[in-house]
Amino acid sequence: MIVVEVLAGVLGLGVIWVASGLRVIRQWERGVVLRFGQVHSSVRGPGLTRITPIRDRLRKVNMQIVTMPVPAQDGITRDNVTVRVDAVVYFRVHEPVTALVAVQNYLFAVEQVAQTSLRNIIGKSDLDDLLSNRESLNKGLELLIDSPALSWGIHIERVEIKDVALPETMKRSMSRQAEAERERRARIITADGEYQASQKLSQAAQIMSATPAALQLRLLETVVQVAAEKNSTLVLPFPVELLRFLERSTPAEPPPAEQPPGTEPPEDSLPARRADPPPS
Repeated sequence: MIVVEVLAGVLGLGVIWVASGLRVIRQWERGVVLRFGQVHSSVRGPGLTRITPIRDRLRKVNMQIVTMPVPAQDGITRDNVTVRVDAVVYFRVHEPVTALVAVQNYLFAVEQVAQTSLRNIIGKSDLDDLLSNRESLNKGLELLIDSPALSWGIHIERVEIKDVALPETMKRSMSRQAEAERERRARIITADGEYQASQKLSQAAQIMSATPAALQLRLLETVVQVAAEKNSTLVLPFPVELLRFLERSTPAEPPPAEQPPGTEPPEDSLPARRADPPPS
């Protein structure tokens, strides 16, 4: 009876020993085994795995893509404009053993490298590049972060600049510049329209000067358009050619003859003097 109890106790201890060494690794994780403090060469895959208690320690490493926001960084661009830029970094663990051994905390390390690289990009770029040419800046920022991260077993998937905050004075200046640009385009379009209209009017004037009847028809059409609006007053244009003809046909008046100096006008040209009354 005592033997049976001893065997049952030993069997129970064995079951507890075996159960204490069982570990479950999820699909998106990998297990790194540390045997007496040394990294075991094999990486445990997802599923149920067993380690030796007391001798082994299992460290799980997440293999999913990590989305890390980079805090906004203040900097001065190459054209001396103060901006505030933030970004986001997408990365994942490529080698679990290296990520666990080469760096103490790879999440904190990637965050610090991202902040430093973002400040470097701000100092090397112009304001126009930050606002309109973000694709090339994103690629350059990705290369700056990926260079040290590769030695940590980290692969940078993507880096995006989220927002560029400008001072209020710069926003007002850019608004005035955009308004002036729109006004310039509007004036160019208006001037182009007037130029094309003047060309058409010049061609129409040449045609009407060759055929005077066309000018009369145009005059009658204008009168019809004015009369169609139910106006009580009708304005008829007077031909300018008729005024010029009358001006040429009217003879000019001769200027008055000038009297030579020292001569008096004739008596008949002088006004008659009234006779004085006789004295009483």
